[in-house]
Amino acid sequence: MSCRLLIAFLIAFSVLVNTKFSFSEVYSFNKESTVIGLKRSYTVKETESLIEIARKFNLGYNEIVAANPGVDPYLPGVGRNINIPTSWILPESNDYEGIIINLSEMRLFYFFRSNGKNFVRTFPIGIGREGYDTPLGTFKIIQKVEKPTWYVPESVRAEKPHLPKVVPPGPDNPLGSHALRLSLPSYLIHGTNKPWGVGRKVSHGCIRLYPEDIPTLYRLVKNGTKVRIIRQPVKIGTRDGKVFIEVHEDDMYDNNYFGEAFSLLSKKFLLDSIDKKKLYQALTRKTGEPVQISD
Repeated sequence: MSCRLLIAFLIAFSVLVNTKFSFSEVYSFNKESTVIGLKRSYTVKETESLIEIARKFNLGYNEIVAANPGVDPYLPGVGRNINIPTSWILPESNDYEGIIINLSEMRLFYFFRSNGKNFVRTFPIGIGREGYDTPLGTFKIIQKVEKPTWYVPESVRAEKPHLPKVVPPGPDNPLGSHALRLSLPSYLIHGTNKPWGVGRKVSHGCIRLYPEDIPTLYRLVKNGTKVRIIRQPVKIGTRDGKVFIEVHEDDMYDNNYFGEAFSLLSKKFLLDSIDKKKLYQALTRKTGEPVQISD
């Protein structure tokens, strides 16, 4: 094993065992304010990696790496200030209810109402790897399972013949502590025993949450909750009268990023409010963070 691979393994094990967790926050929003959260900064401490820091702030691997270009994710450097991208634009939607999963940013949004106001909680996720892409579409939750048993699909056993046909609940179960079954056969939203995979394309199509996040989502949702799985690498939002864009690098997206941005801005009647130079820079850099593009 190379030195770099050994370091990566030790970091992943440390994240699994020693991380002190930060749970997702609740955000309010309305049609004039669709940018939630606030960007932060953080100083790297000894032995910390971006993987560990991402989990501490409820971020996926993809988010913290995109927000810190050029920083080694395994050895970022003690004392280095890094960006913590804990701000997001809500996905484009005709209605905000239930769960929306945006594959482009590997993030799940759960929408609900309380006392006549709109609220959202959001969680980073892992999704399907190449050849096992998480499907797009509108579904619903049809079953909630605590301590799920994993009935290993034949496609997985073909790749890993050493696996048993059935894995009981426990630390070796890749479904984690809770699972939400979708109306699309064989697909689940579930926990994981490999938290380093959150923010990566690593699953056989299911949606994975951090072990500390899945019990929260499990308690929030009910059977019948709508689940929309979308692909939106470009999002436009507003807050305090200012216009923001959020752009994610997505190798599964075939359309033109610039064309999509102009289409969304036109649809929202915001084209006359933006600085086109700022727009171009945001579309080029694709940091995955909300960037102000208004004058």
